Amino acid sequence: QVQLVESGGGLVEPGGSLRLSCAASGTIFSINAMRWYRQTPGQQRDLVATITSDGRTNYADSVKERFTISRNNAINMVYLQMTSLKPEDTAVYYCNADVRKDATLTWYRYWGQGTQVTVSA
Repeated sequence: QVQLVESGGGLVEPGGSLRLSCAASGTIFSINAMRWYRQTPGQQRDLVATITSDGRTNYADSVKERFTISRNNAINMVYLQMTSLKPEDTAVYYCNADVRKDATLTWYRYWGQGTQVTVSA
């Protein structure tokens, strides 16, 4: 089994910064893309940022030049550095990862449990 655990959420004032972390553990042969999503009550879960295994990144327009996704392949971690935070960034943030558990070509997508980010004065 594979687990993803997010951390680093909290309450921050507008204009502030937070760094989210997500640790993948368990039966992992390799990890391909890792992503951050966010969701507010009653809304769909939206993709925020993606990073491939070789470090290529992609961002939602709403977070470009404010958020930075990065990863450490040696320890199966993905991060989301968030700066210039706005109240509309308030959401539960989830990480996910495409994981291969053995040498076969079967990939599985796993989700973390989410971490709350609240941007408010």
